[in-house]
Amino acid sequence: MFMVIEDFCNGDAVSVYRRFRDKGRQCPDGLVFIDSWVSADLTQCFQLMECDDVSLFQRWVAAWADLVHFKVIPVNRGKDVAKALLESGDERA
Repeated sequence: MFMVIEDFCNGDAVSVYRRFRDKGRQCPDGLVFIDSWVSADLTQCFQLMECDDVSLFQRWVAAWADLVHFKVIPVNRGKDVAKALLESGDERA
């Protein structure tokens, strides 16, 4: 699972949403969109996505690179991390 932070170039949400309207999300097969949230000032989007092949992000990012700067962060559910730490005997947990 990945948290994607999108910074709209020049804060231009209109251009981003215009392309989304015209072409869709443009995810290659295997890159699965889960949900998204947009900042109140309309300059950023936060998306939760899943995939088994990280290289799929390269194709997706290339389709939007003229309008968006991306940061892709691998994430895990907090409850899964807590369980793993407790089961491992890690004293920090």
